[in-house]
Order: sequence, then C-alpha cells, then structure tokens
Amino acid sequence: MYSIGFEGIIMDSRLLWGAVEMLILEVISQGSTYGYEIAQTVTSESNGYFDLKEGSLYPALHRLEQQKLLTASWQEVEGRRRKYYKLSSAGQKALDSKKTAWREFARGVEKVLGAQSVTP
Repeated sequence: MYSIGFEGIIMDSRLLWGAVEMLILEVISQGSTYGYEIAQTVTSESNGYFDLKEGSLYPALHRLEQQKLLTASWQEVEGRRRKYYKLSSAGQKALDSKKTAWREFARGVEKVLGAQSVTP
C-alpha cells in the first residue's frame, strides 16, 4: 500500500493506513499545502521513517477530500498549477479524534510492553 521505510520492520498495513492518514491531516492542519510538500514534511519530520509515495499519497488526499475532511483549490506557482489542500472544520475534528485514539492505543501498547520483564 504505502512504500514506507521501516528499517526491516513489517507492520500491519491497516494500522499503518490510519496512522498515515492522521499524519497527512496533521501536516495540512499546519497550513495550506500541496502534495509534494506534504510528502516532504512527513519524511522530514519523521527523520525518514515515513516515505510517502505518489501512488499512495494522492489517492489518500482525494479520499480525504471526498470525505469533506479537506478542501482543495488550484493555484499557479512559478508557471505550474498546484492543488493546495486545507483542513476543513470536519477535518480538524477528525484529526483531533484520530490523535486521541492513537495516543490511547500507544499508551495501551506501552503498558503491555512495559509489563514484560527483560531477561539478560
């Protein structure tokens, strides 16, 4: 689905899918932006952990737009047309909900992992 670098770690694509959509929404929540810039920001902010490819990013953006979580407008920049995305109010609510769910999930995982004894 997503071509993402995980340094040899294999993750369930369903878990990854929700996380990546949340990351896309988070980047867009910081201000109007376009696809390539979103991908670069995610890669940069994750220190290269996530590497969103066009074949995954743009379908996700279109899906989020269809769900009314994003609004989009075309702008011409340096002679090129770019589609800029902005978070809608519904998108902000969805992002807040996804972040809360993610943090609860991560706390639950950490509780289980932290409960495991480490043997030398």
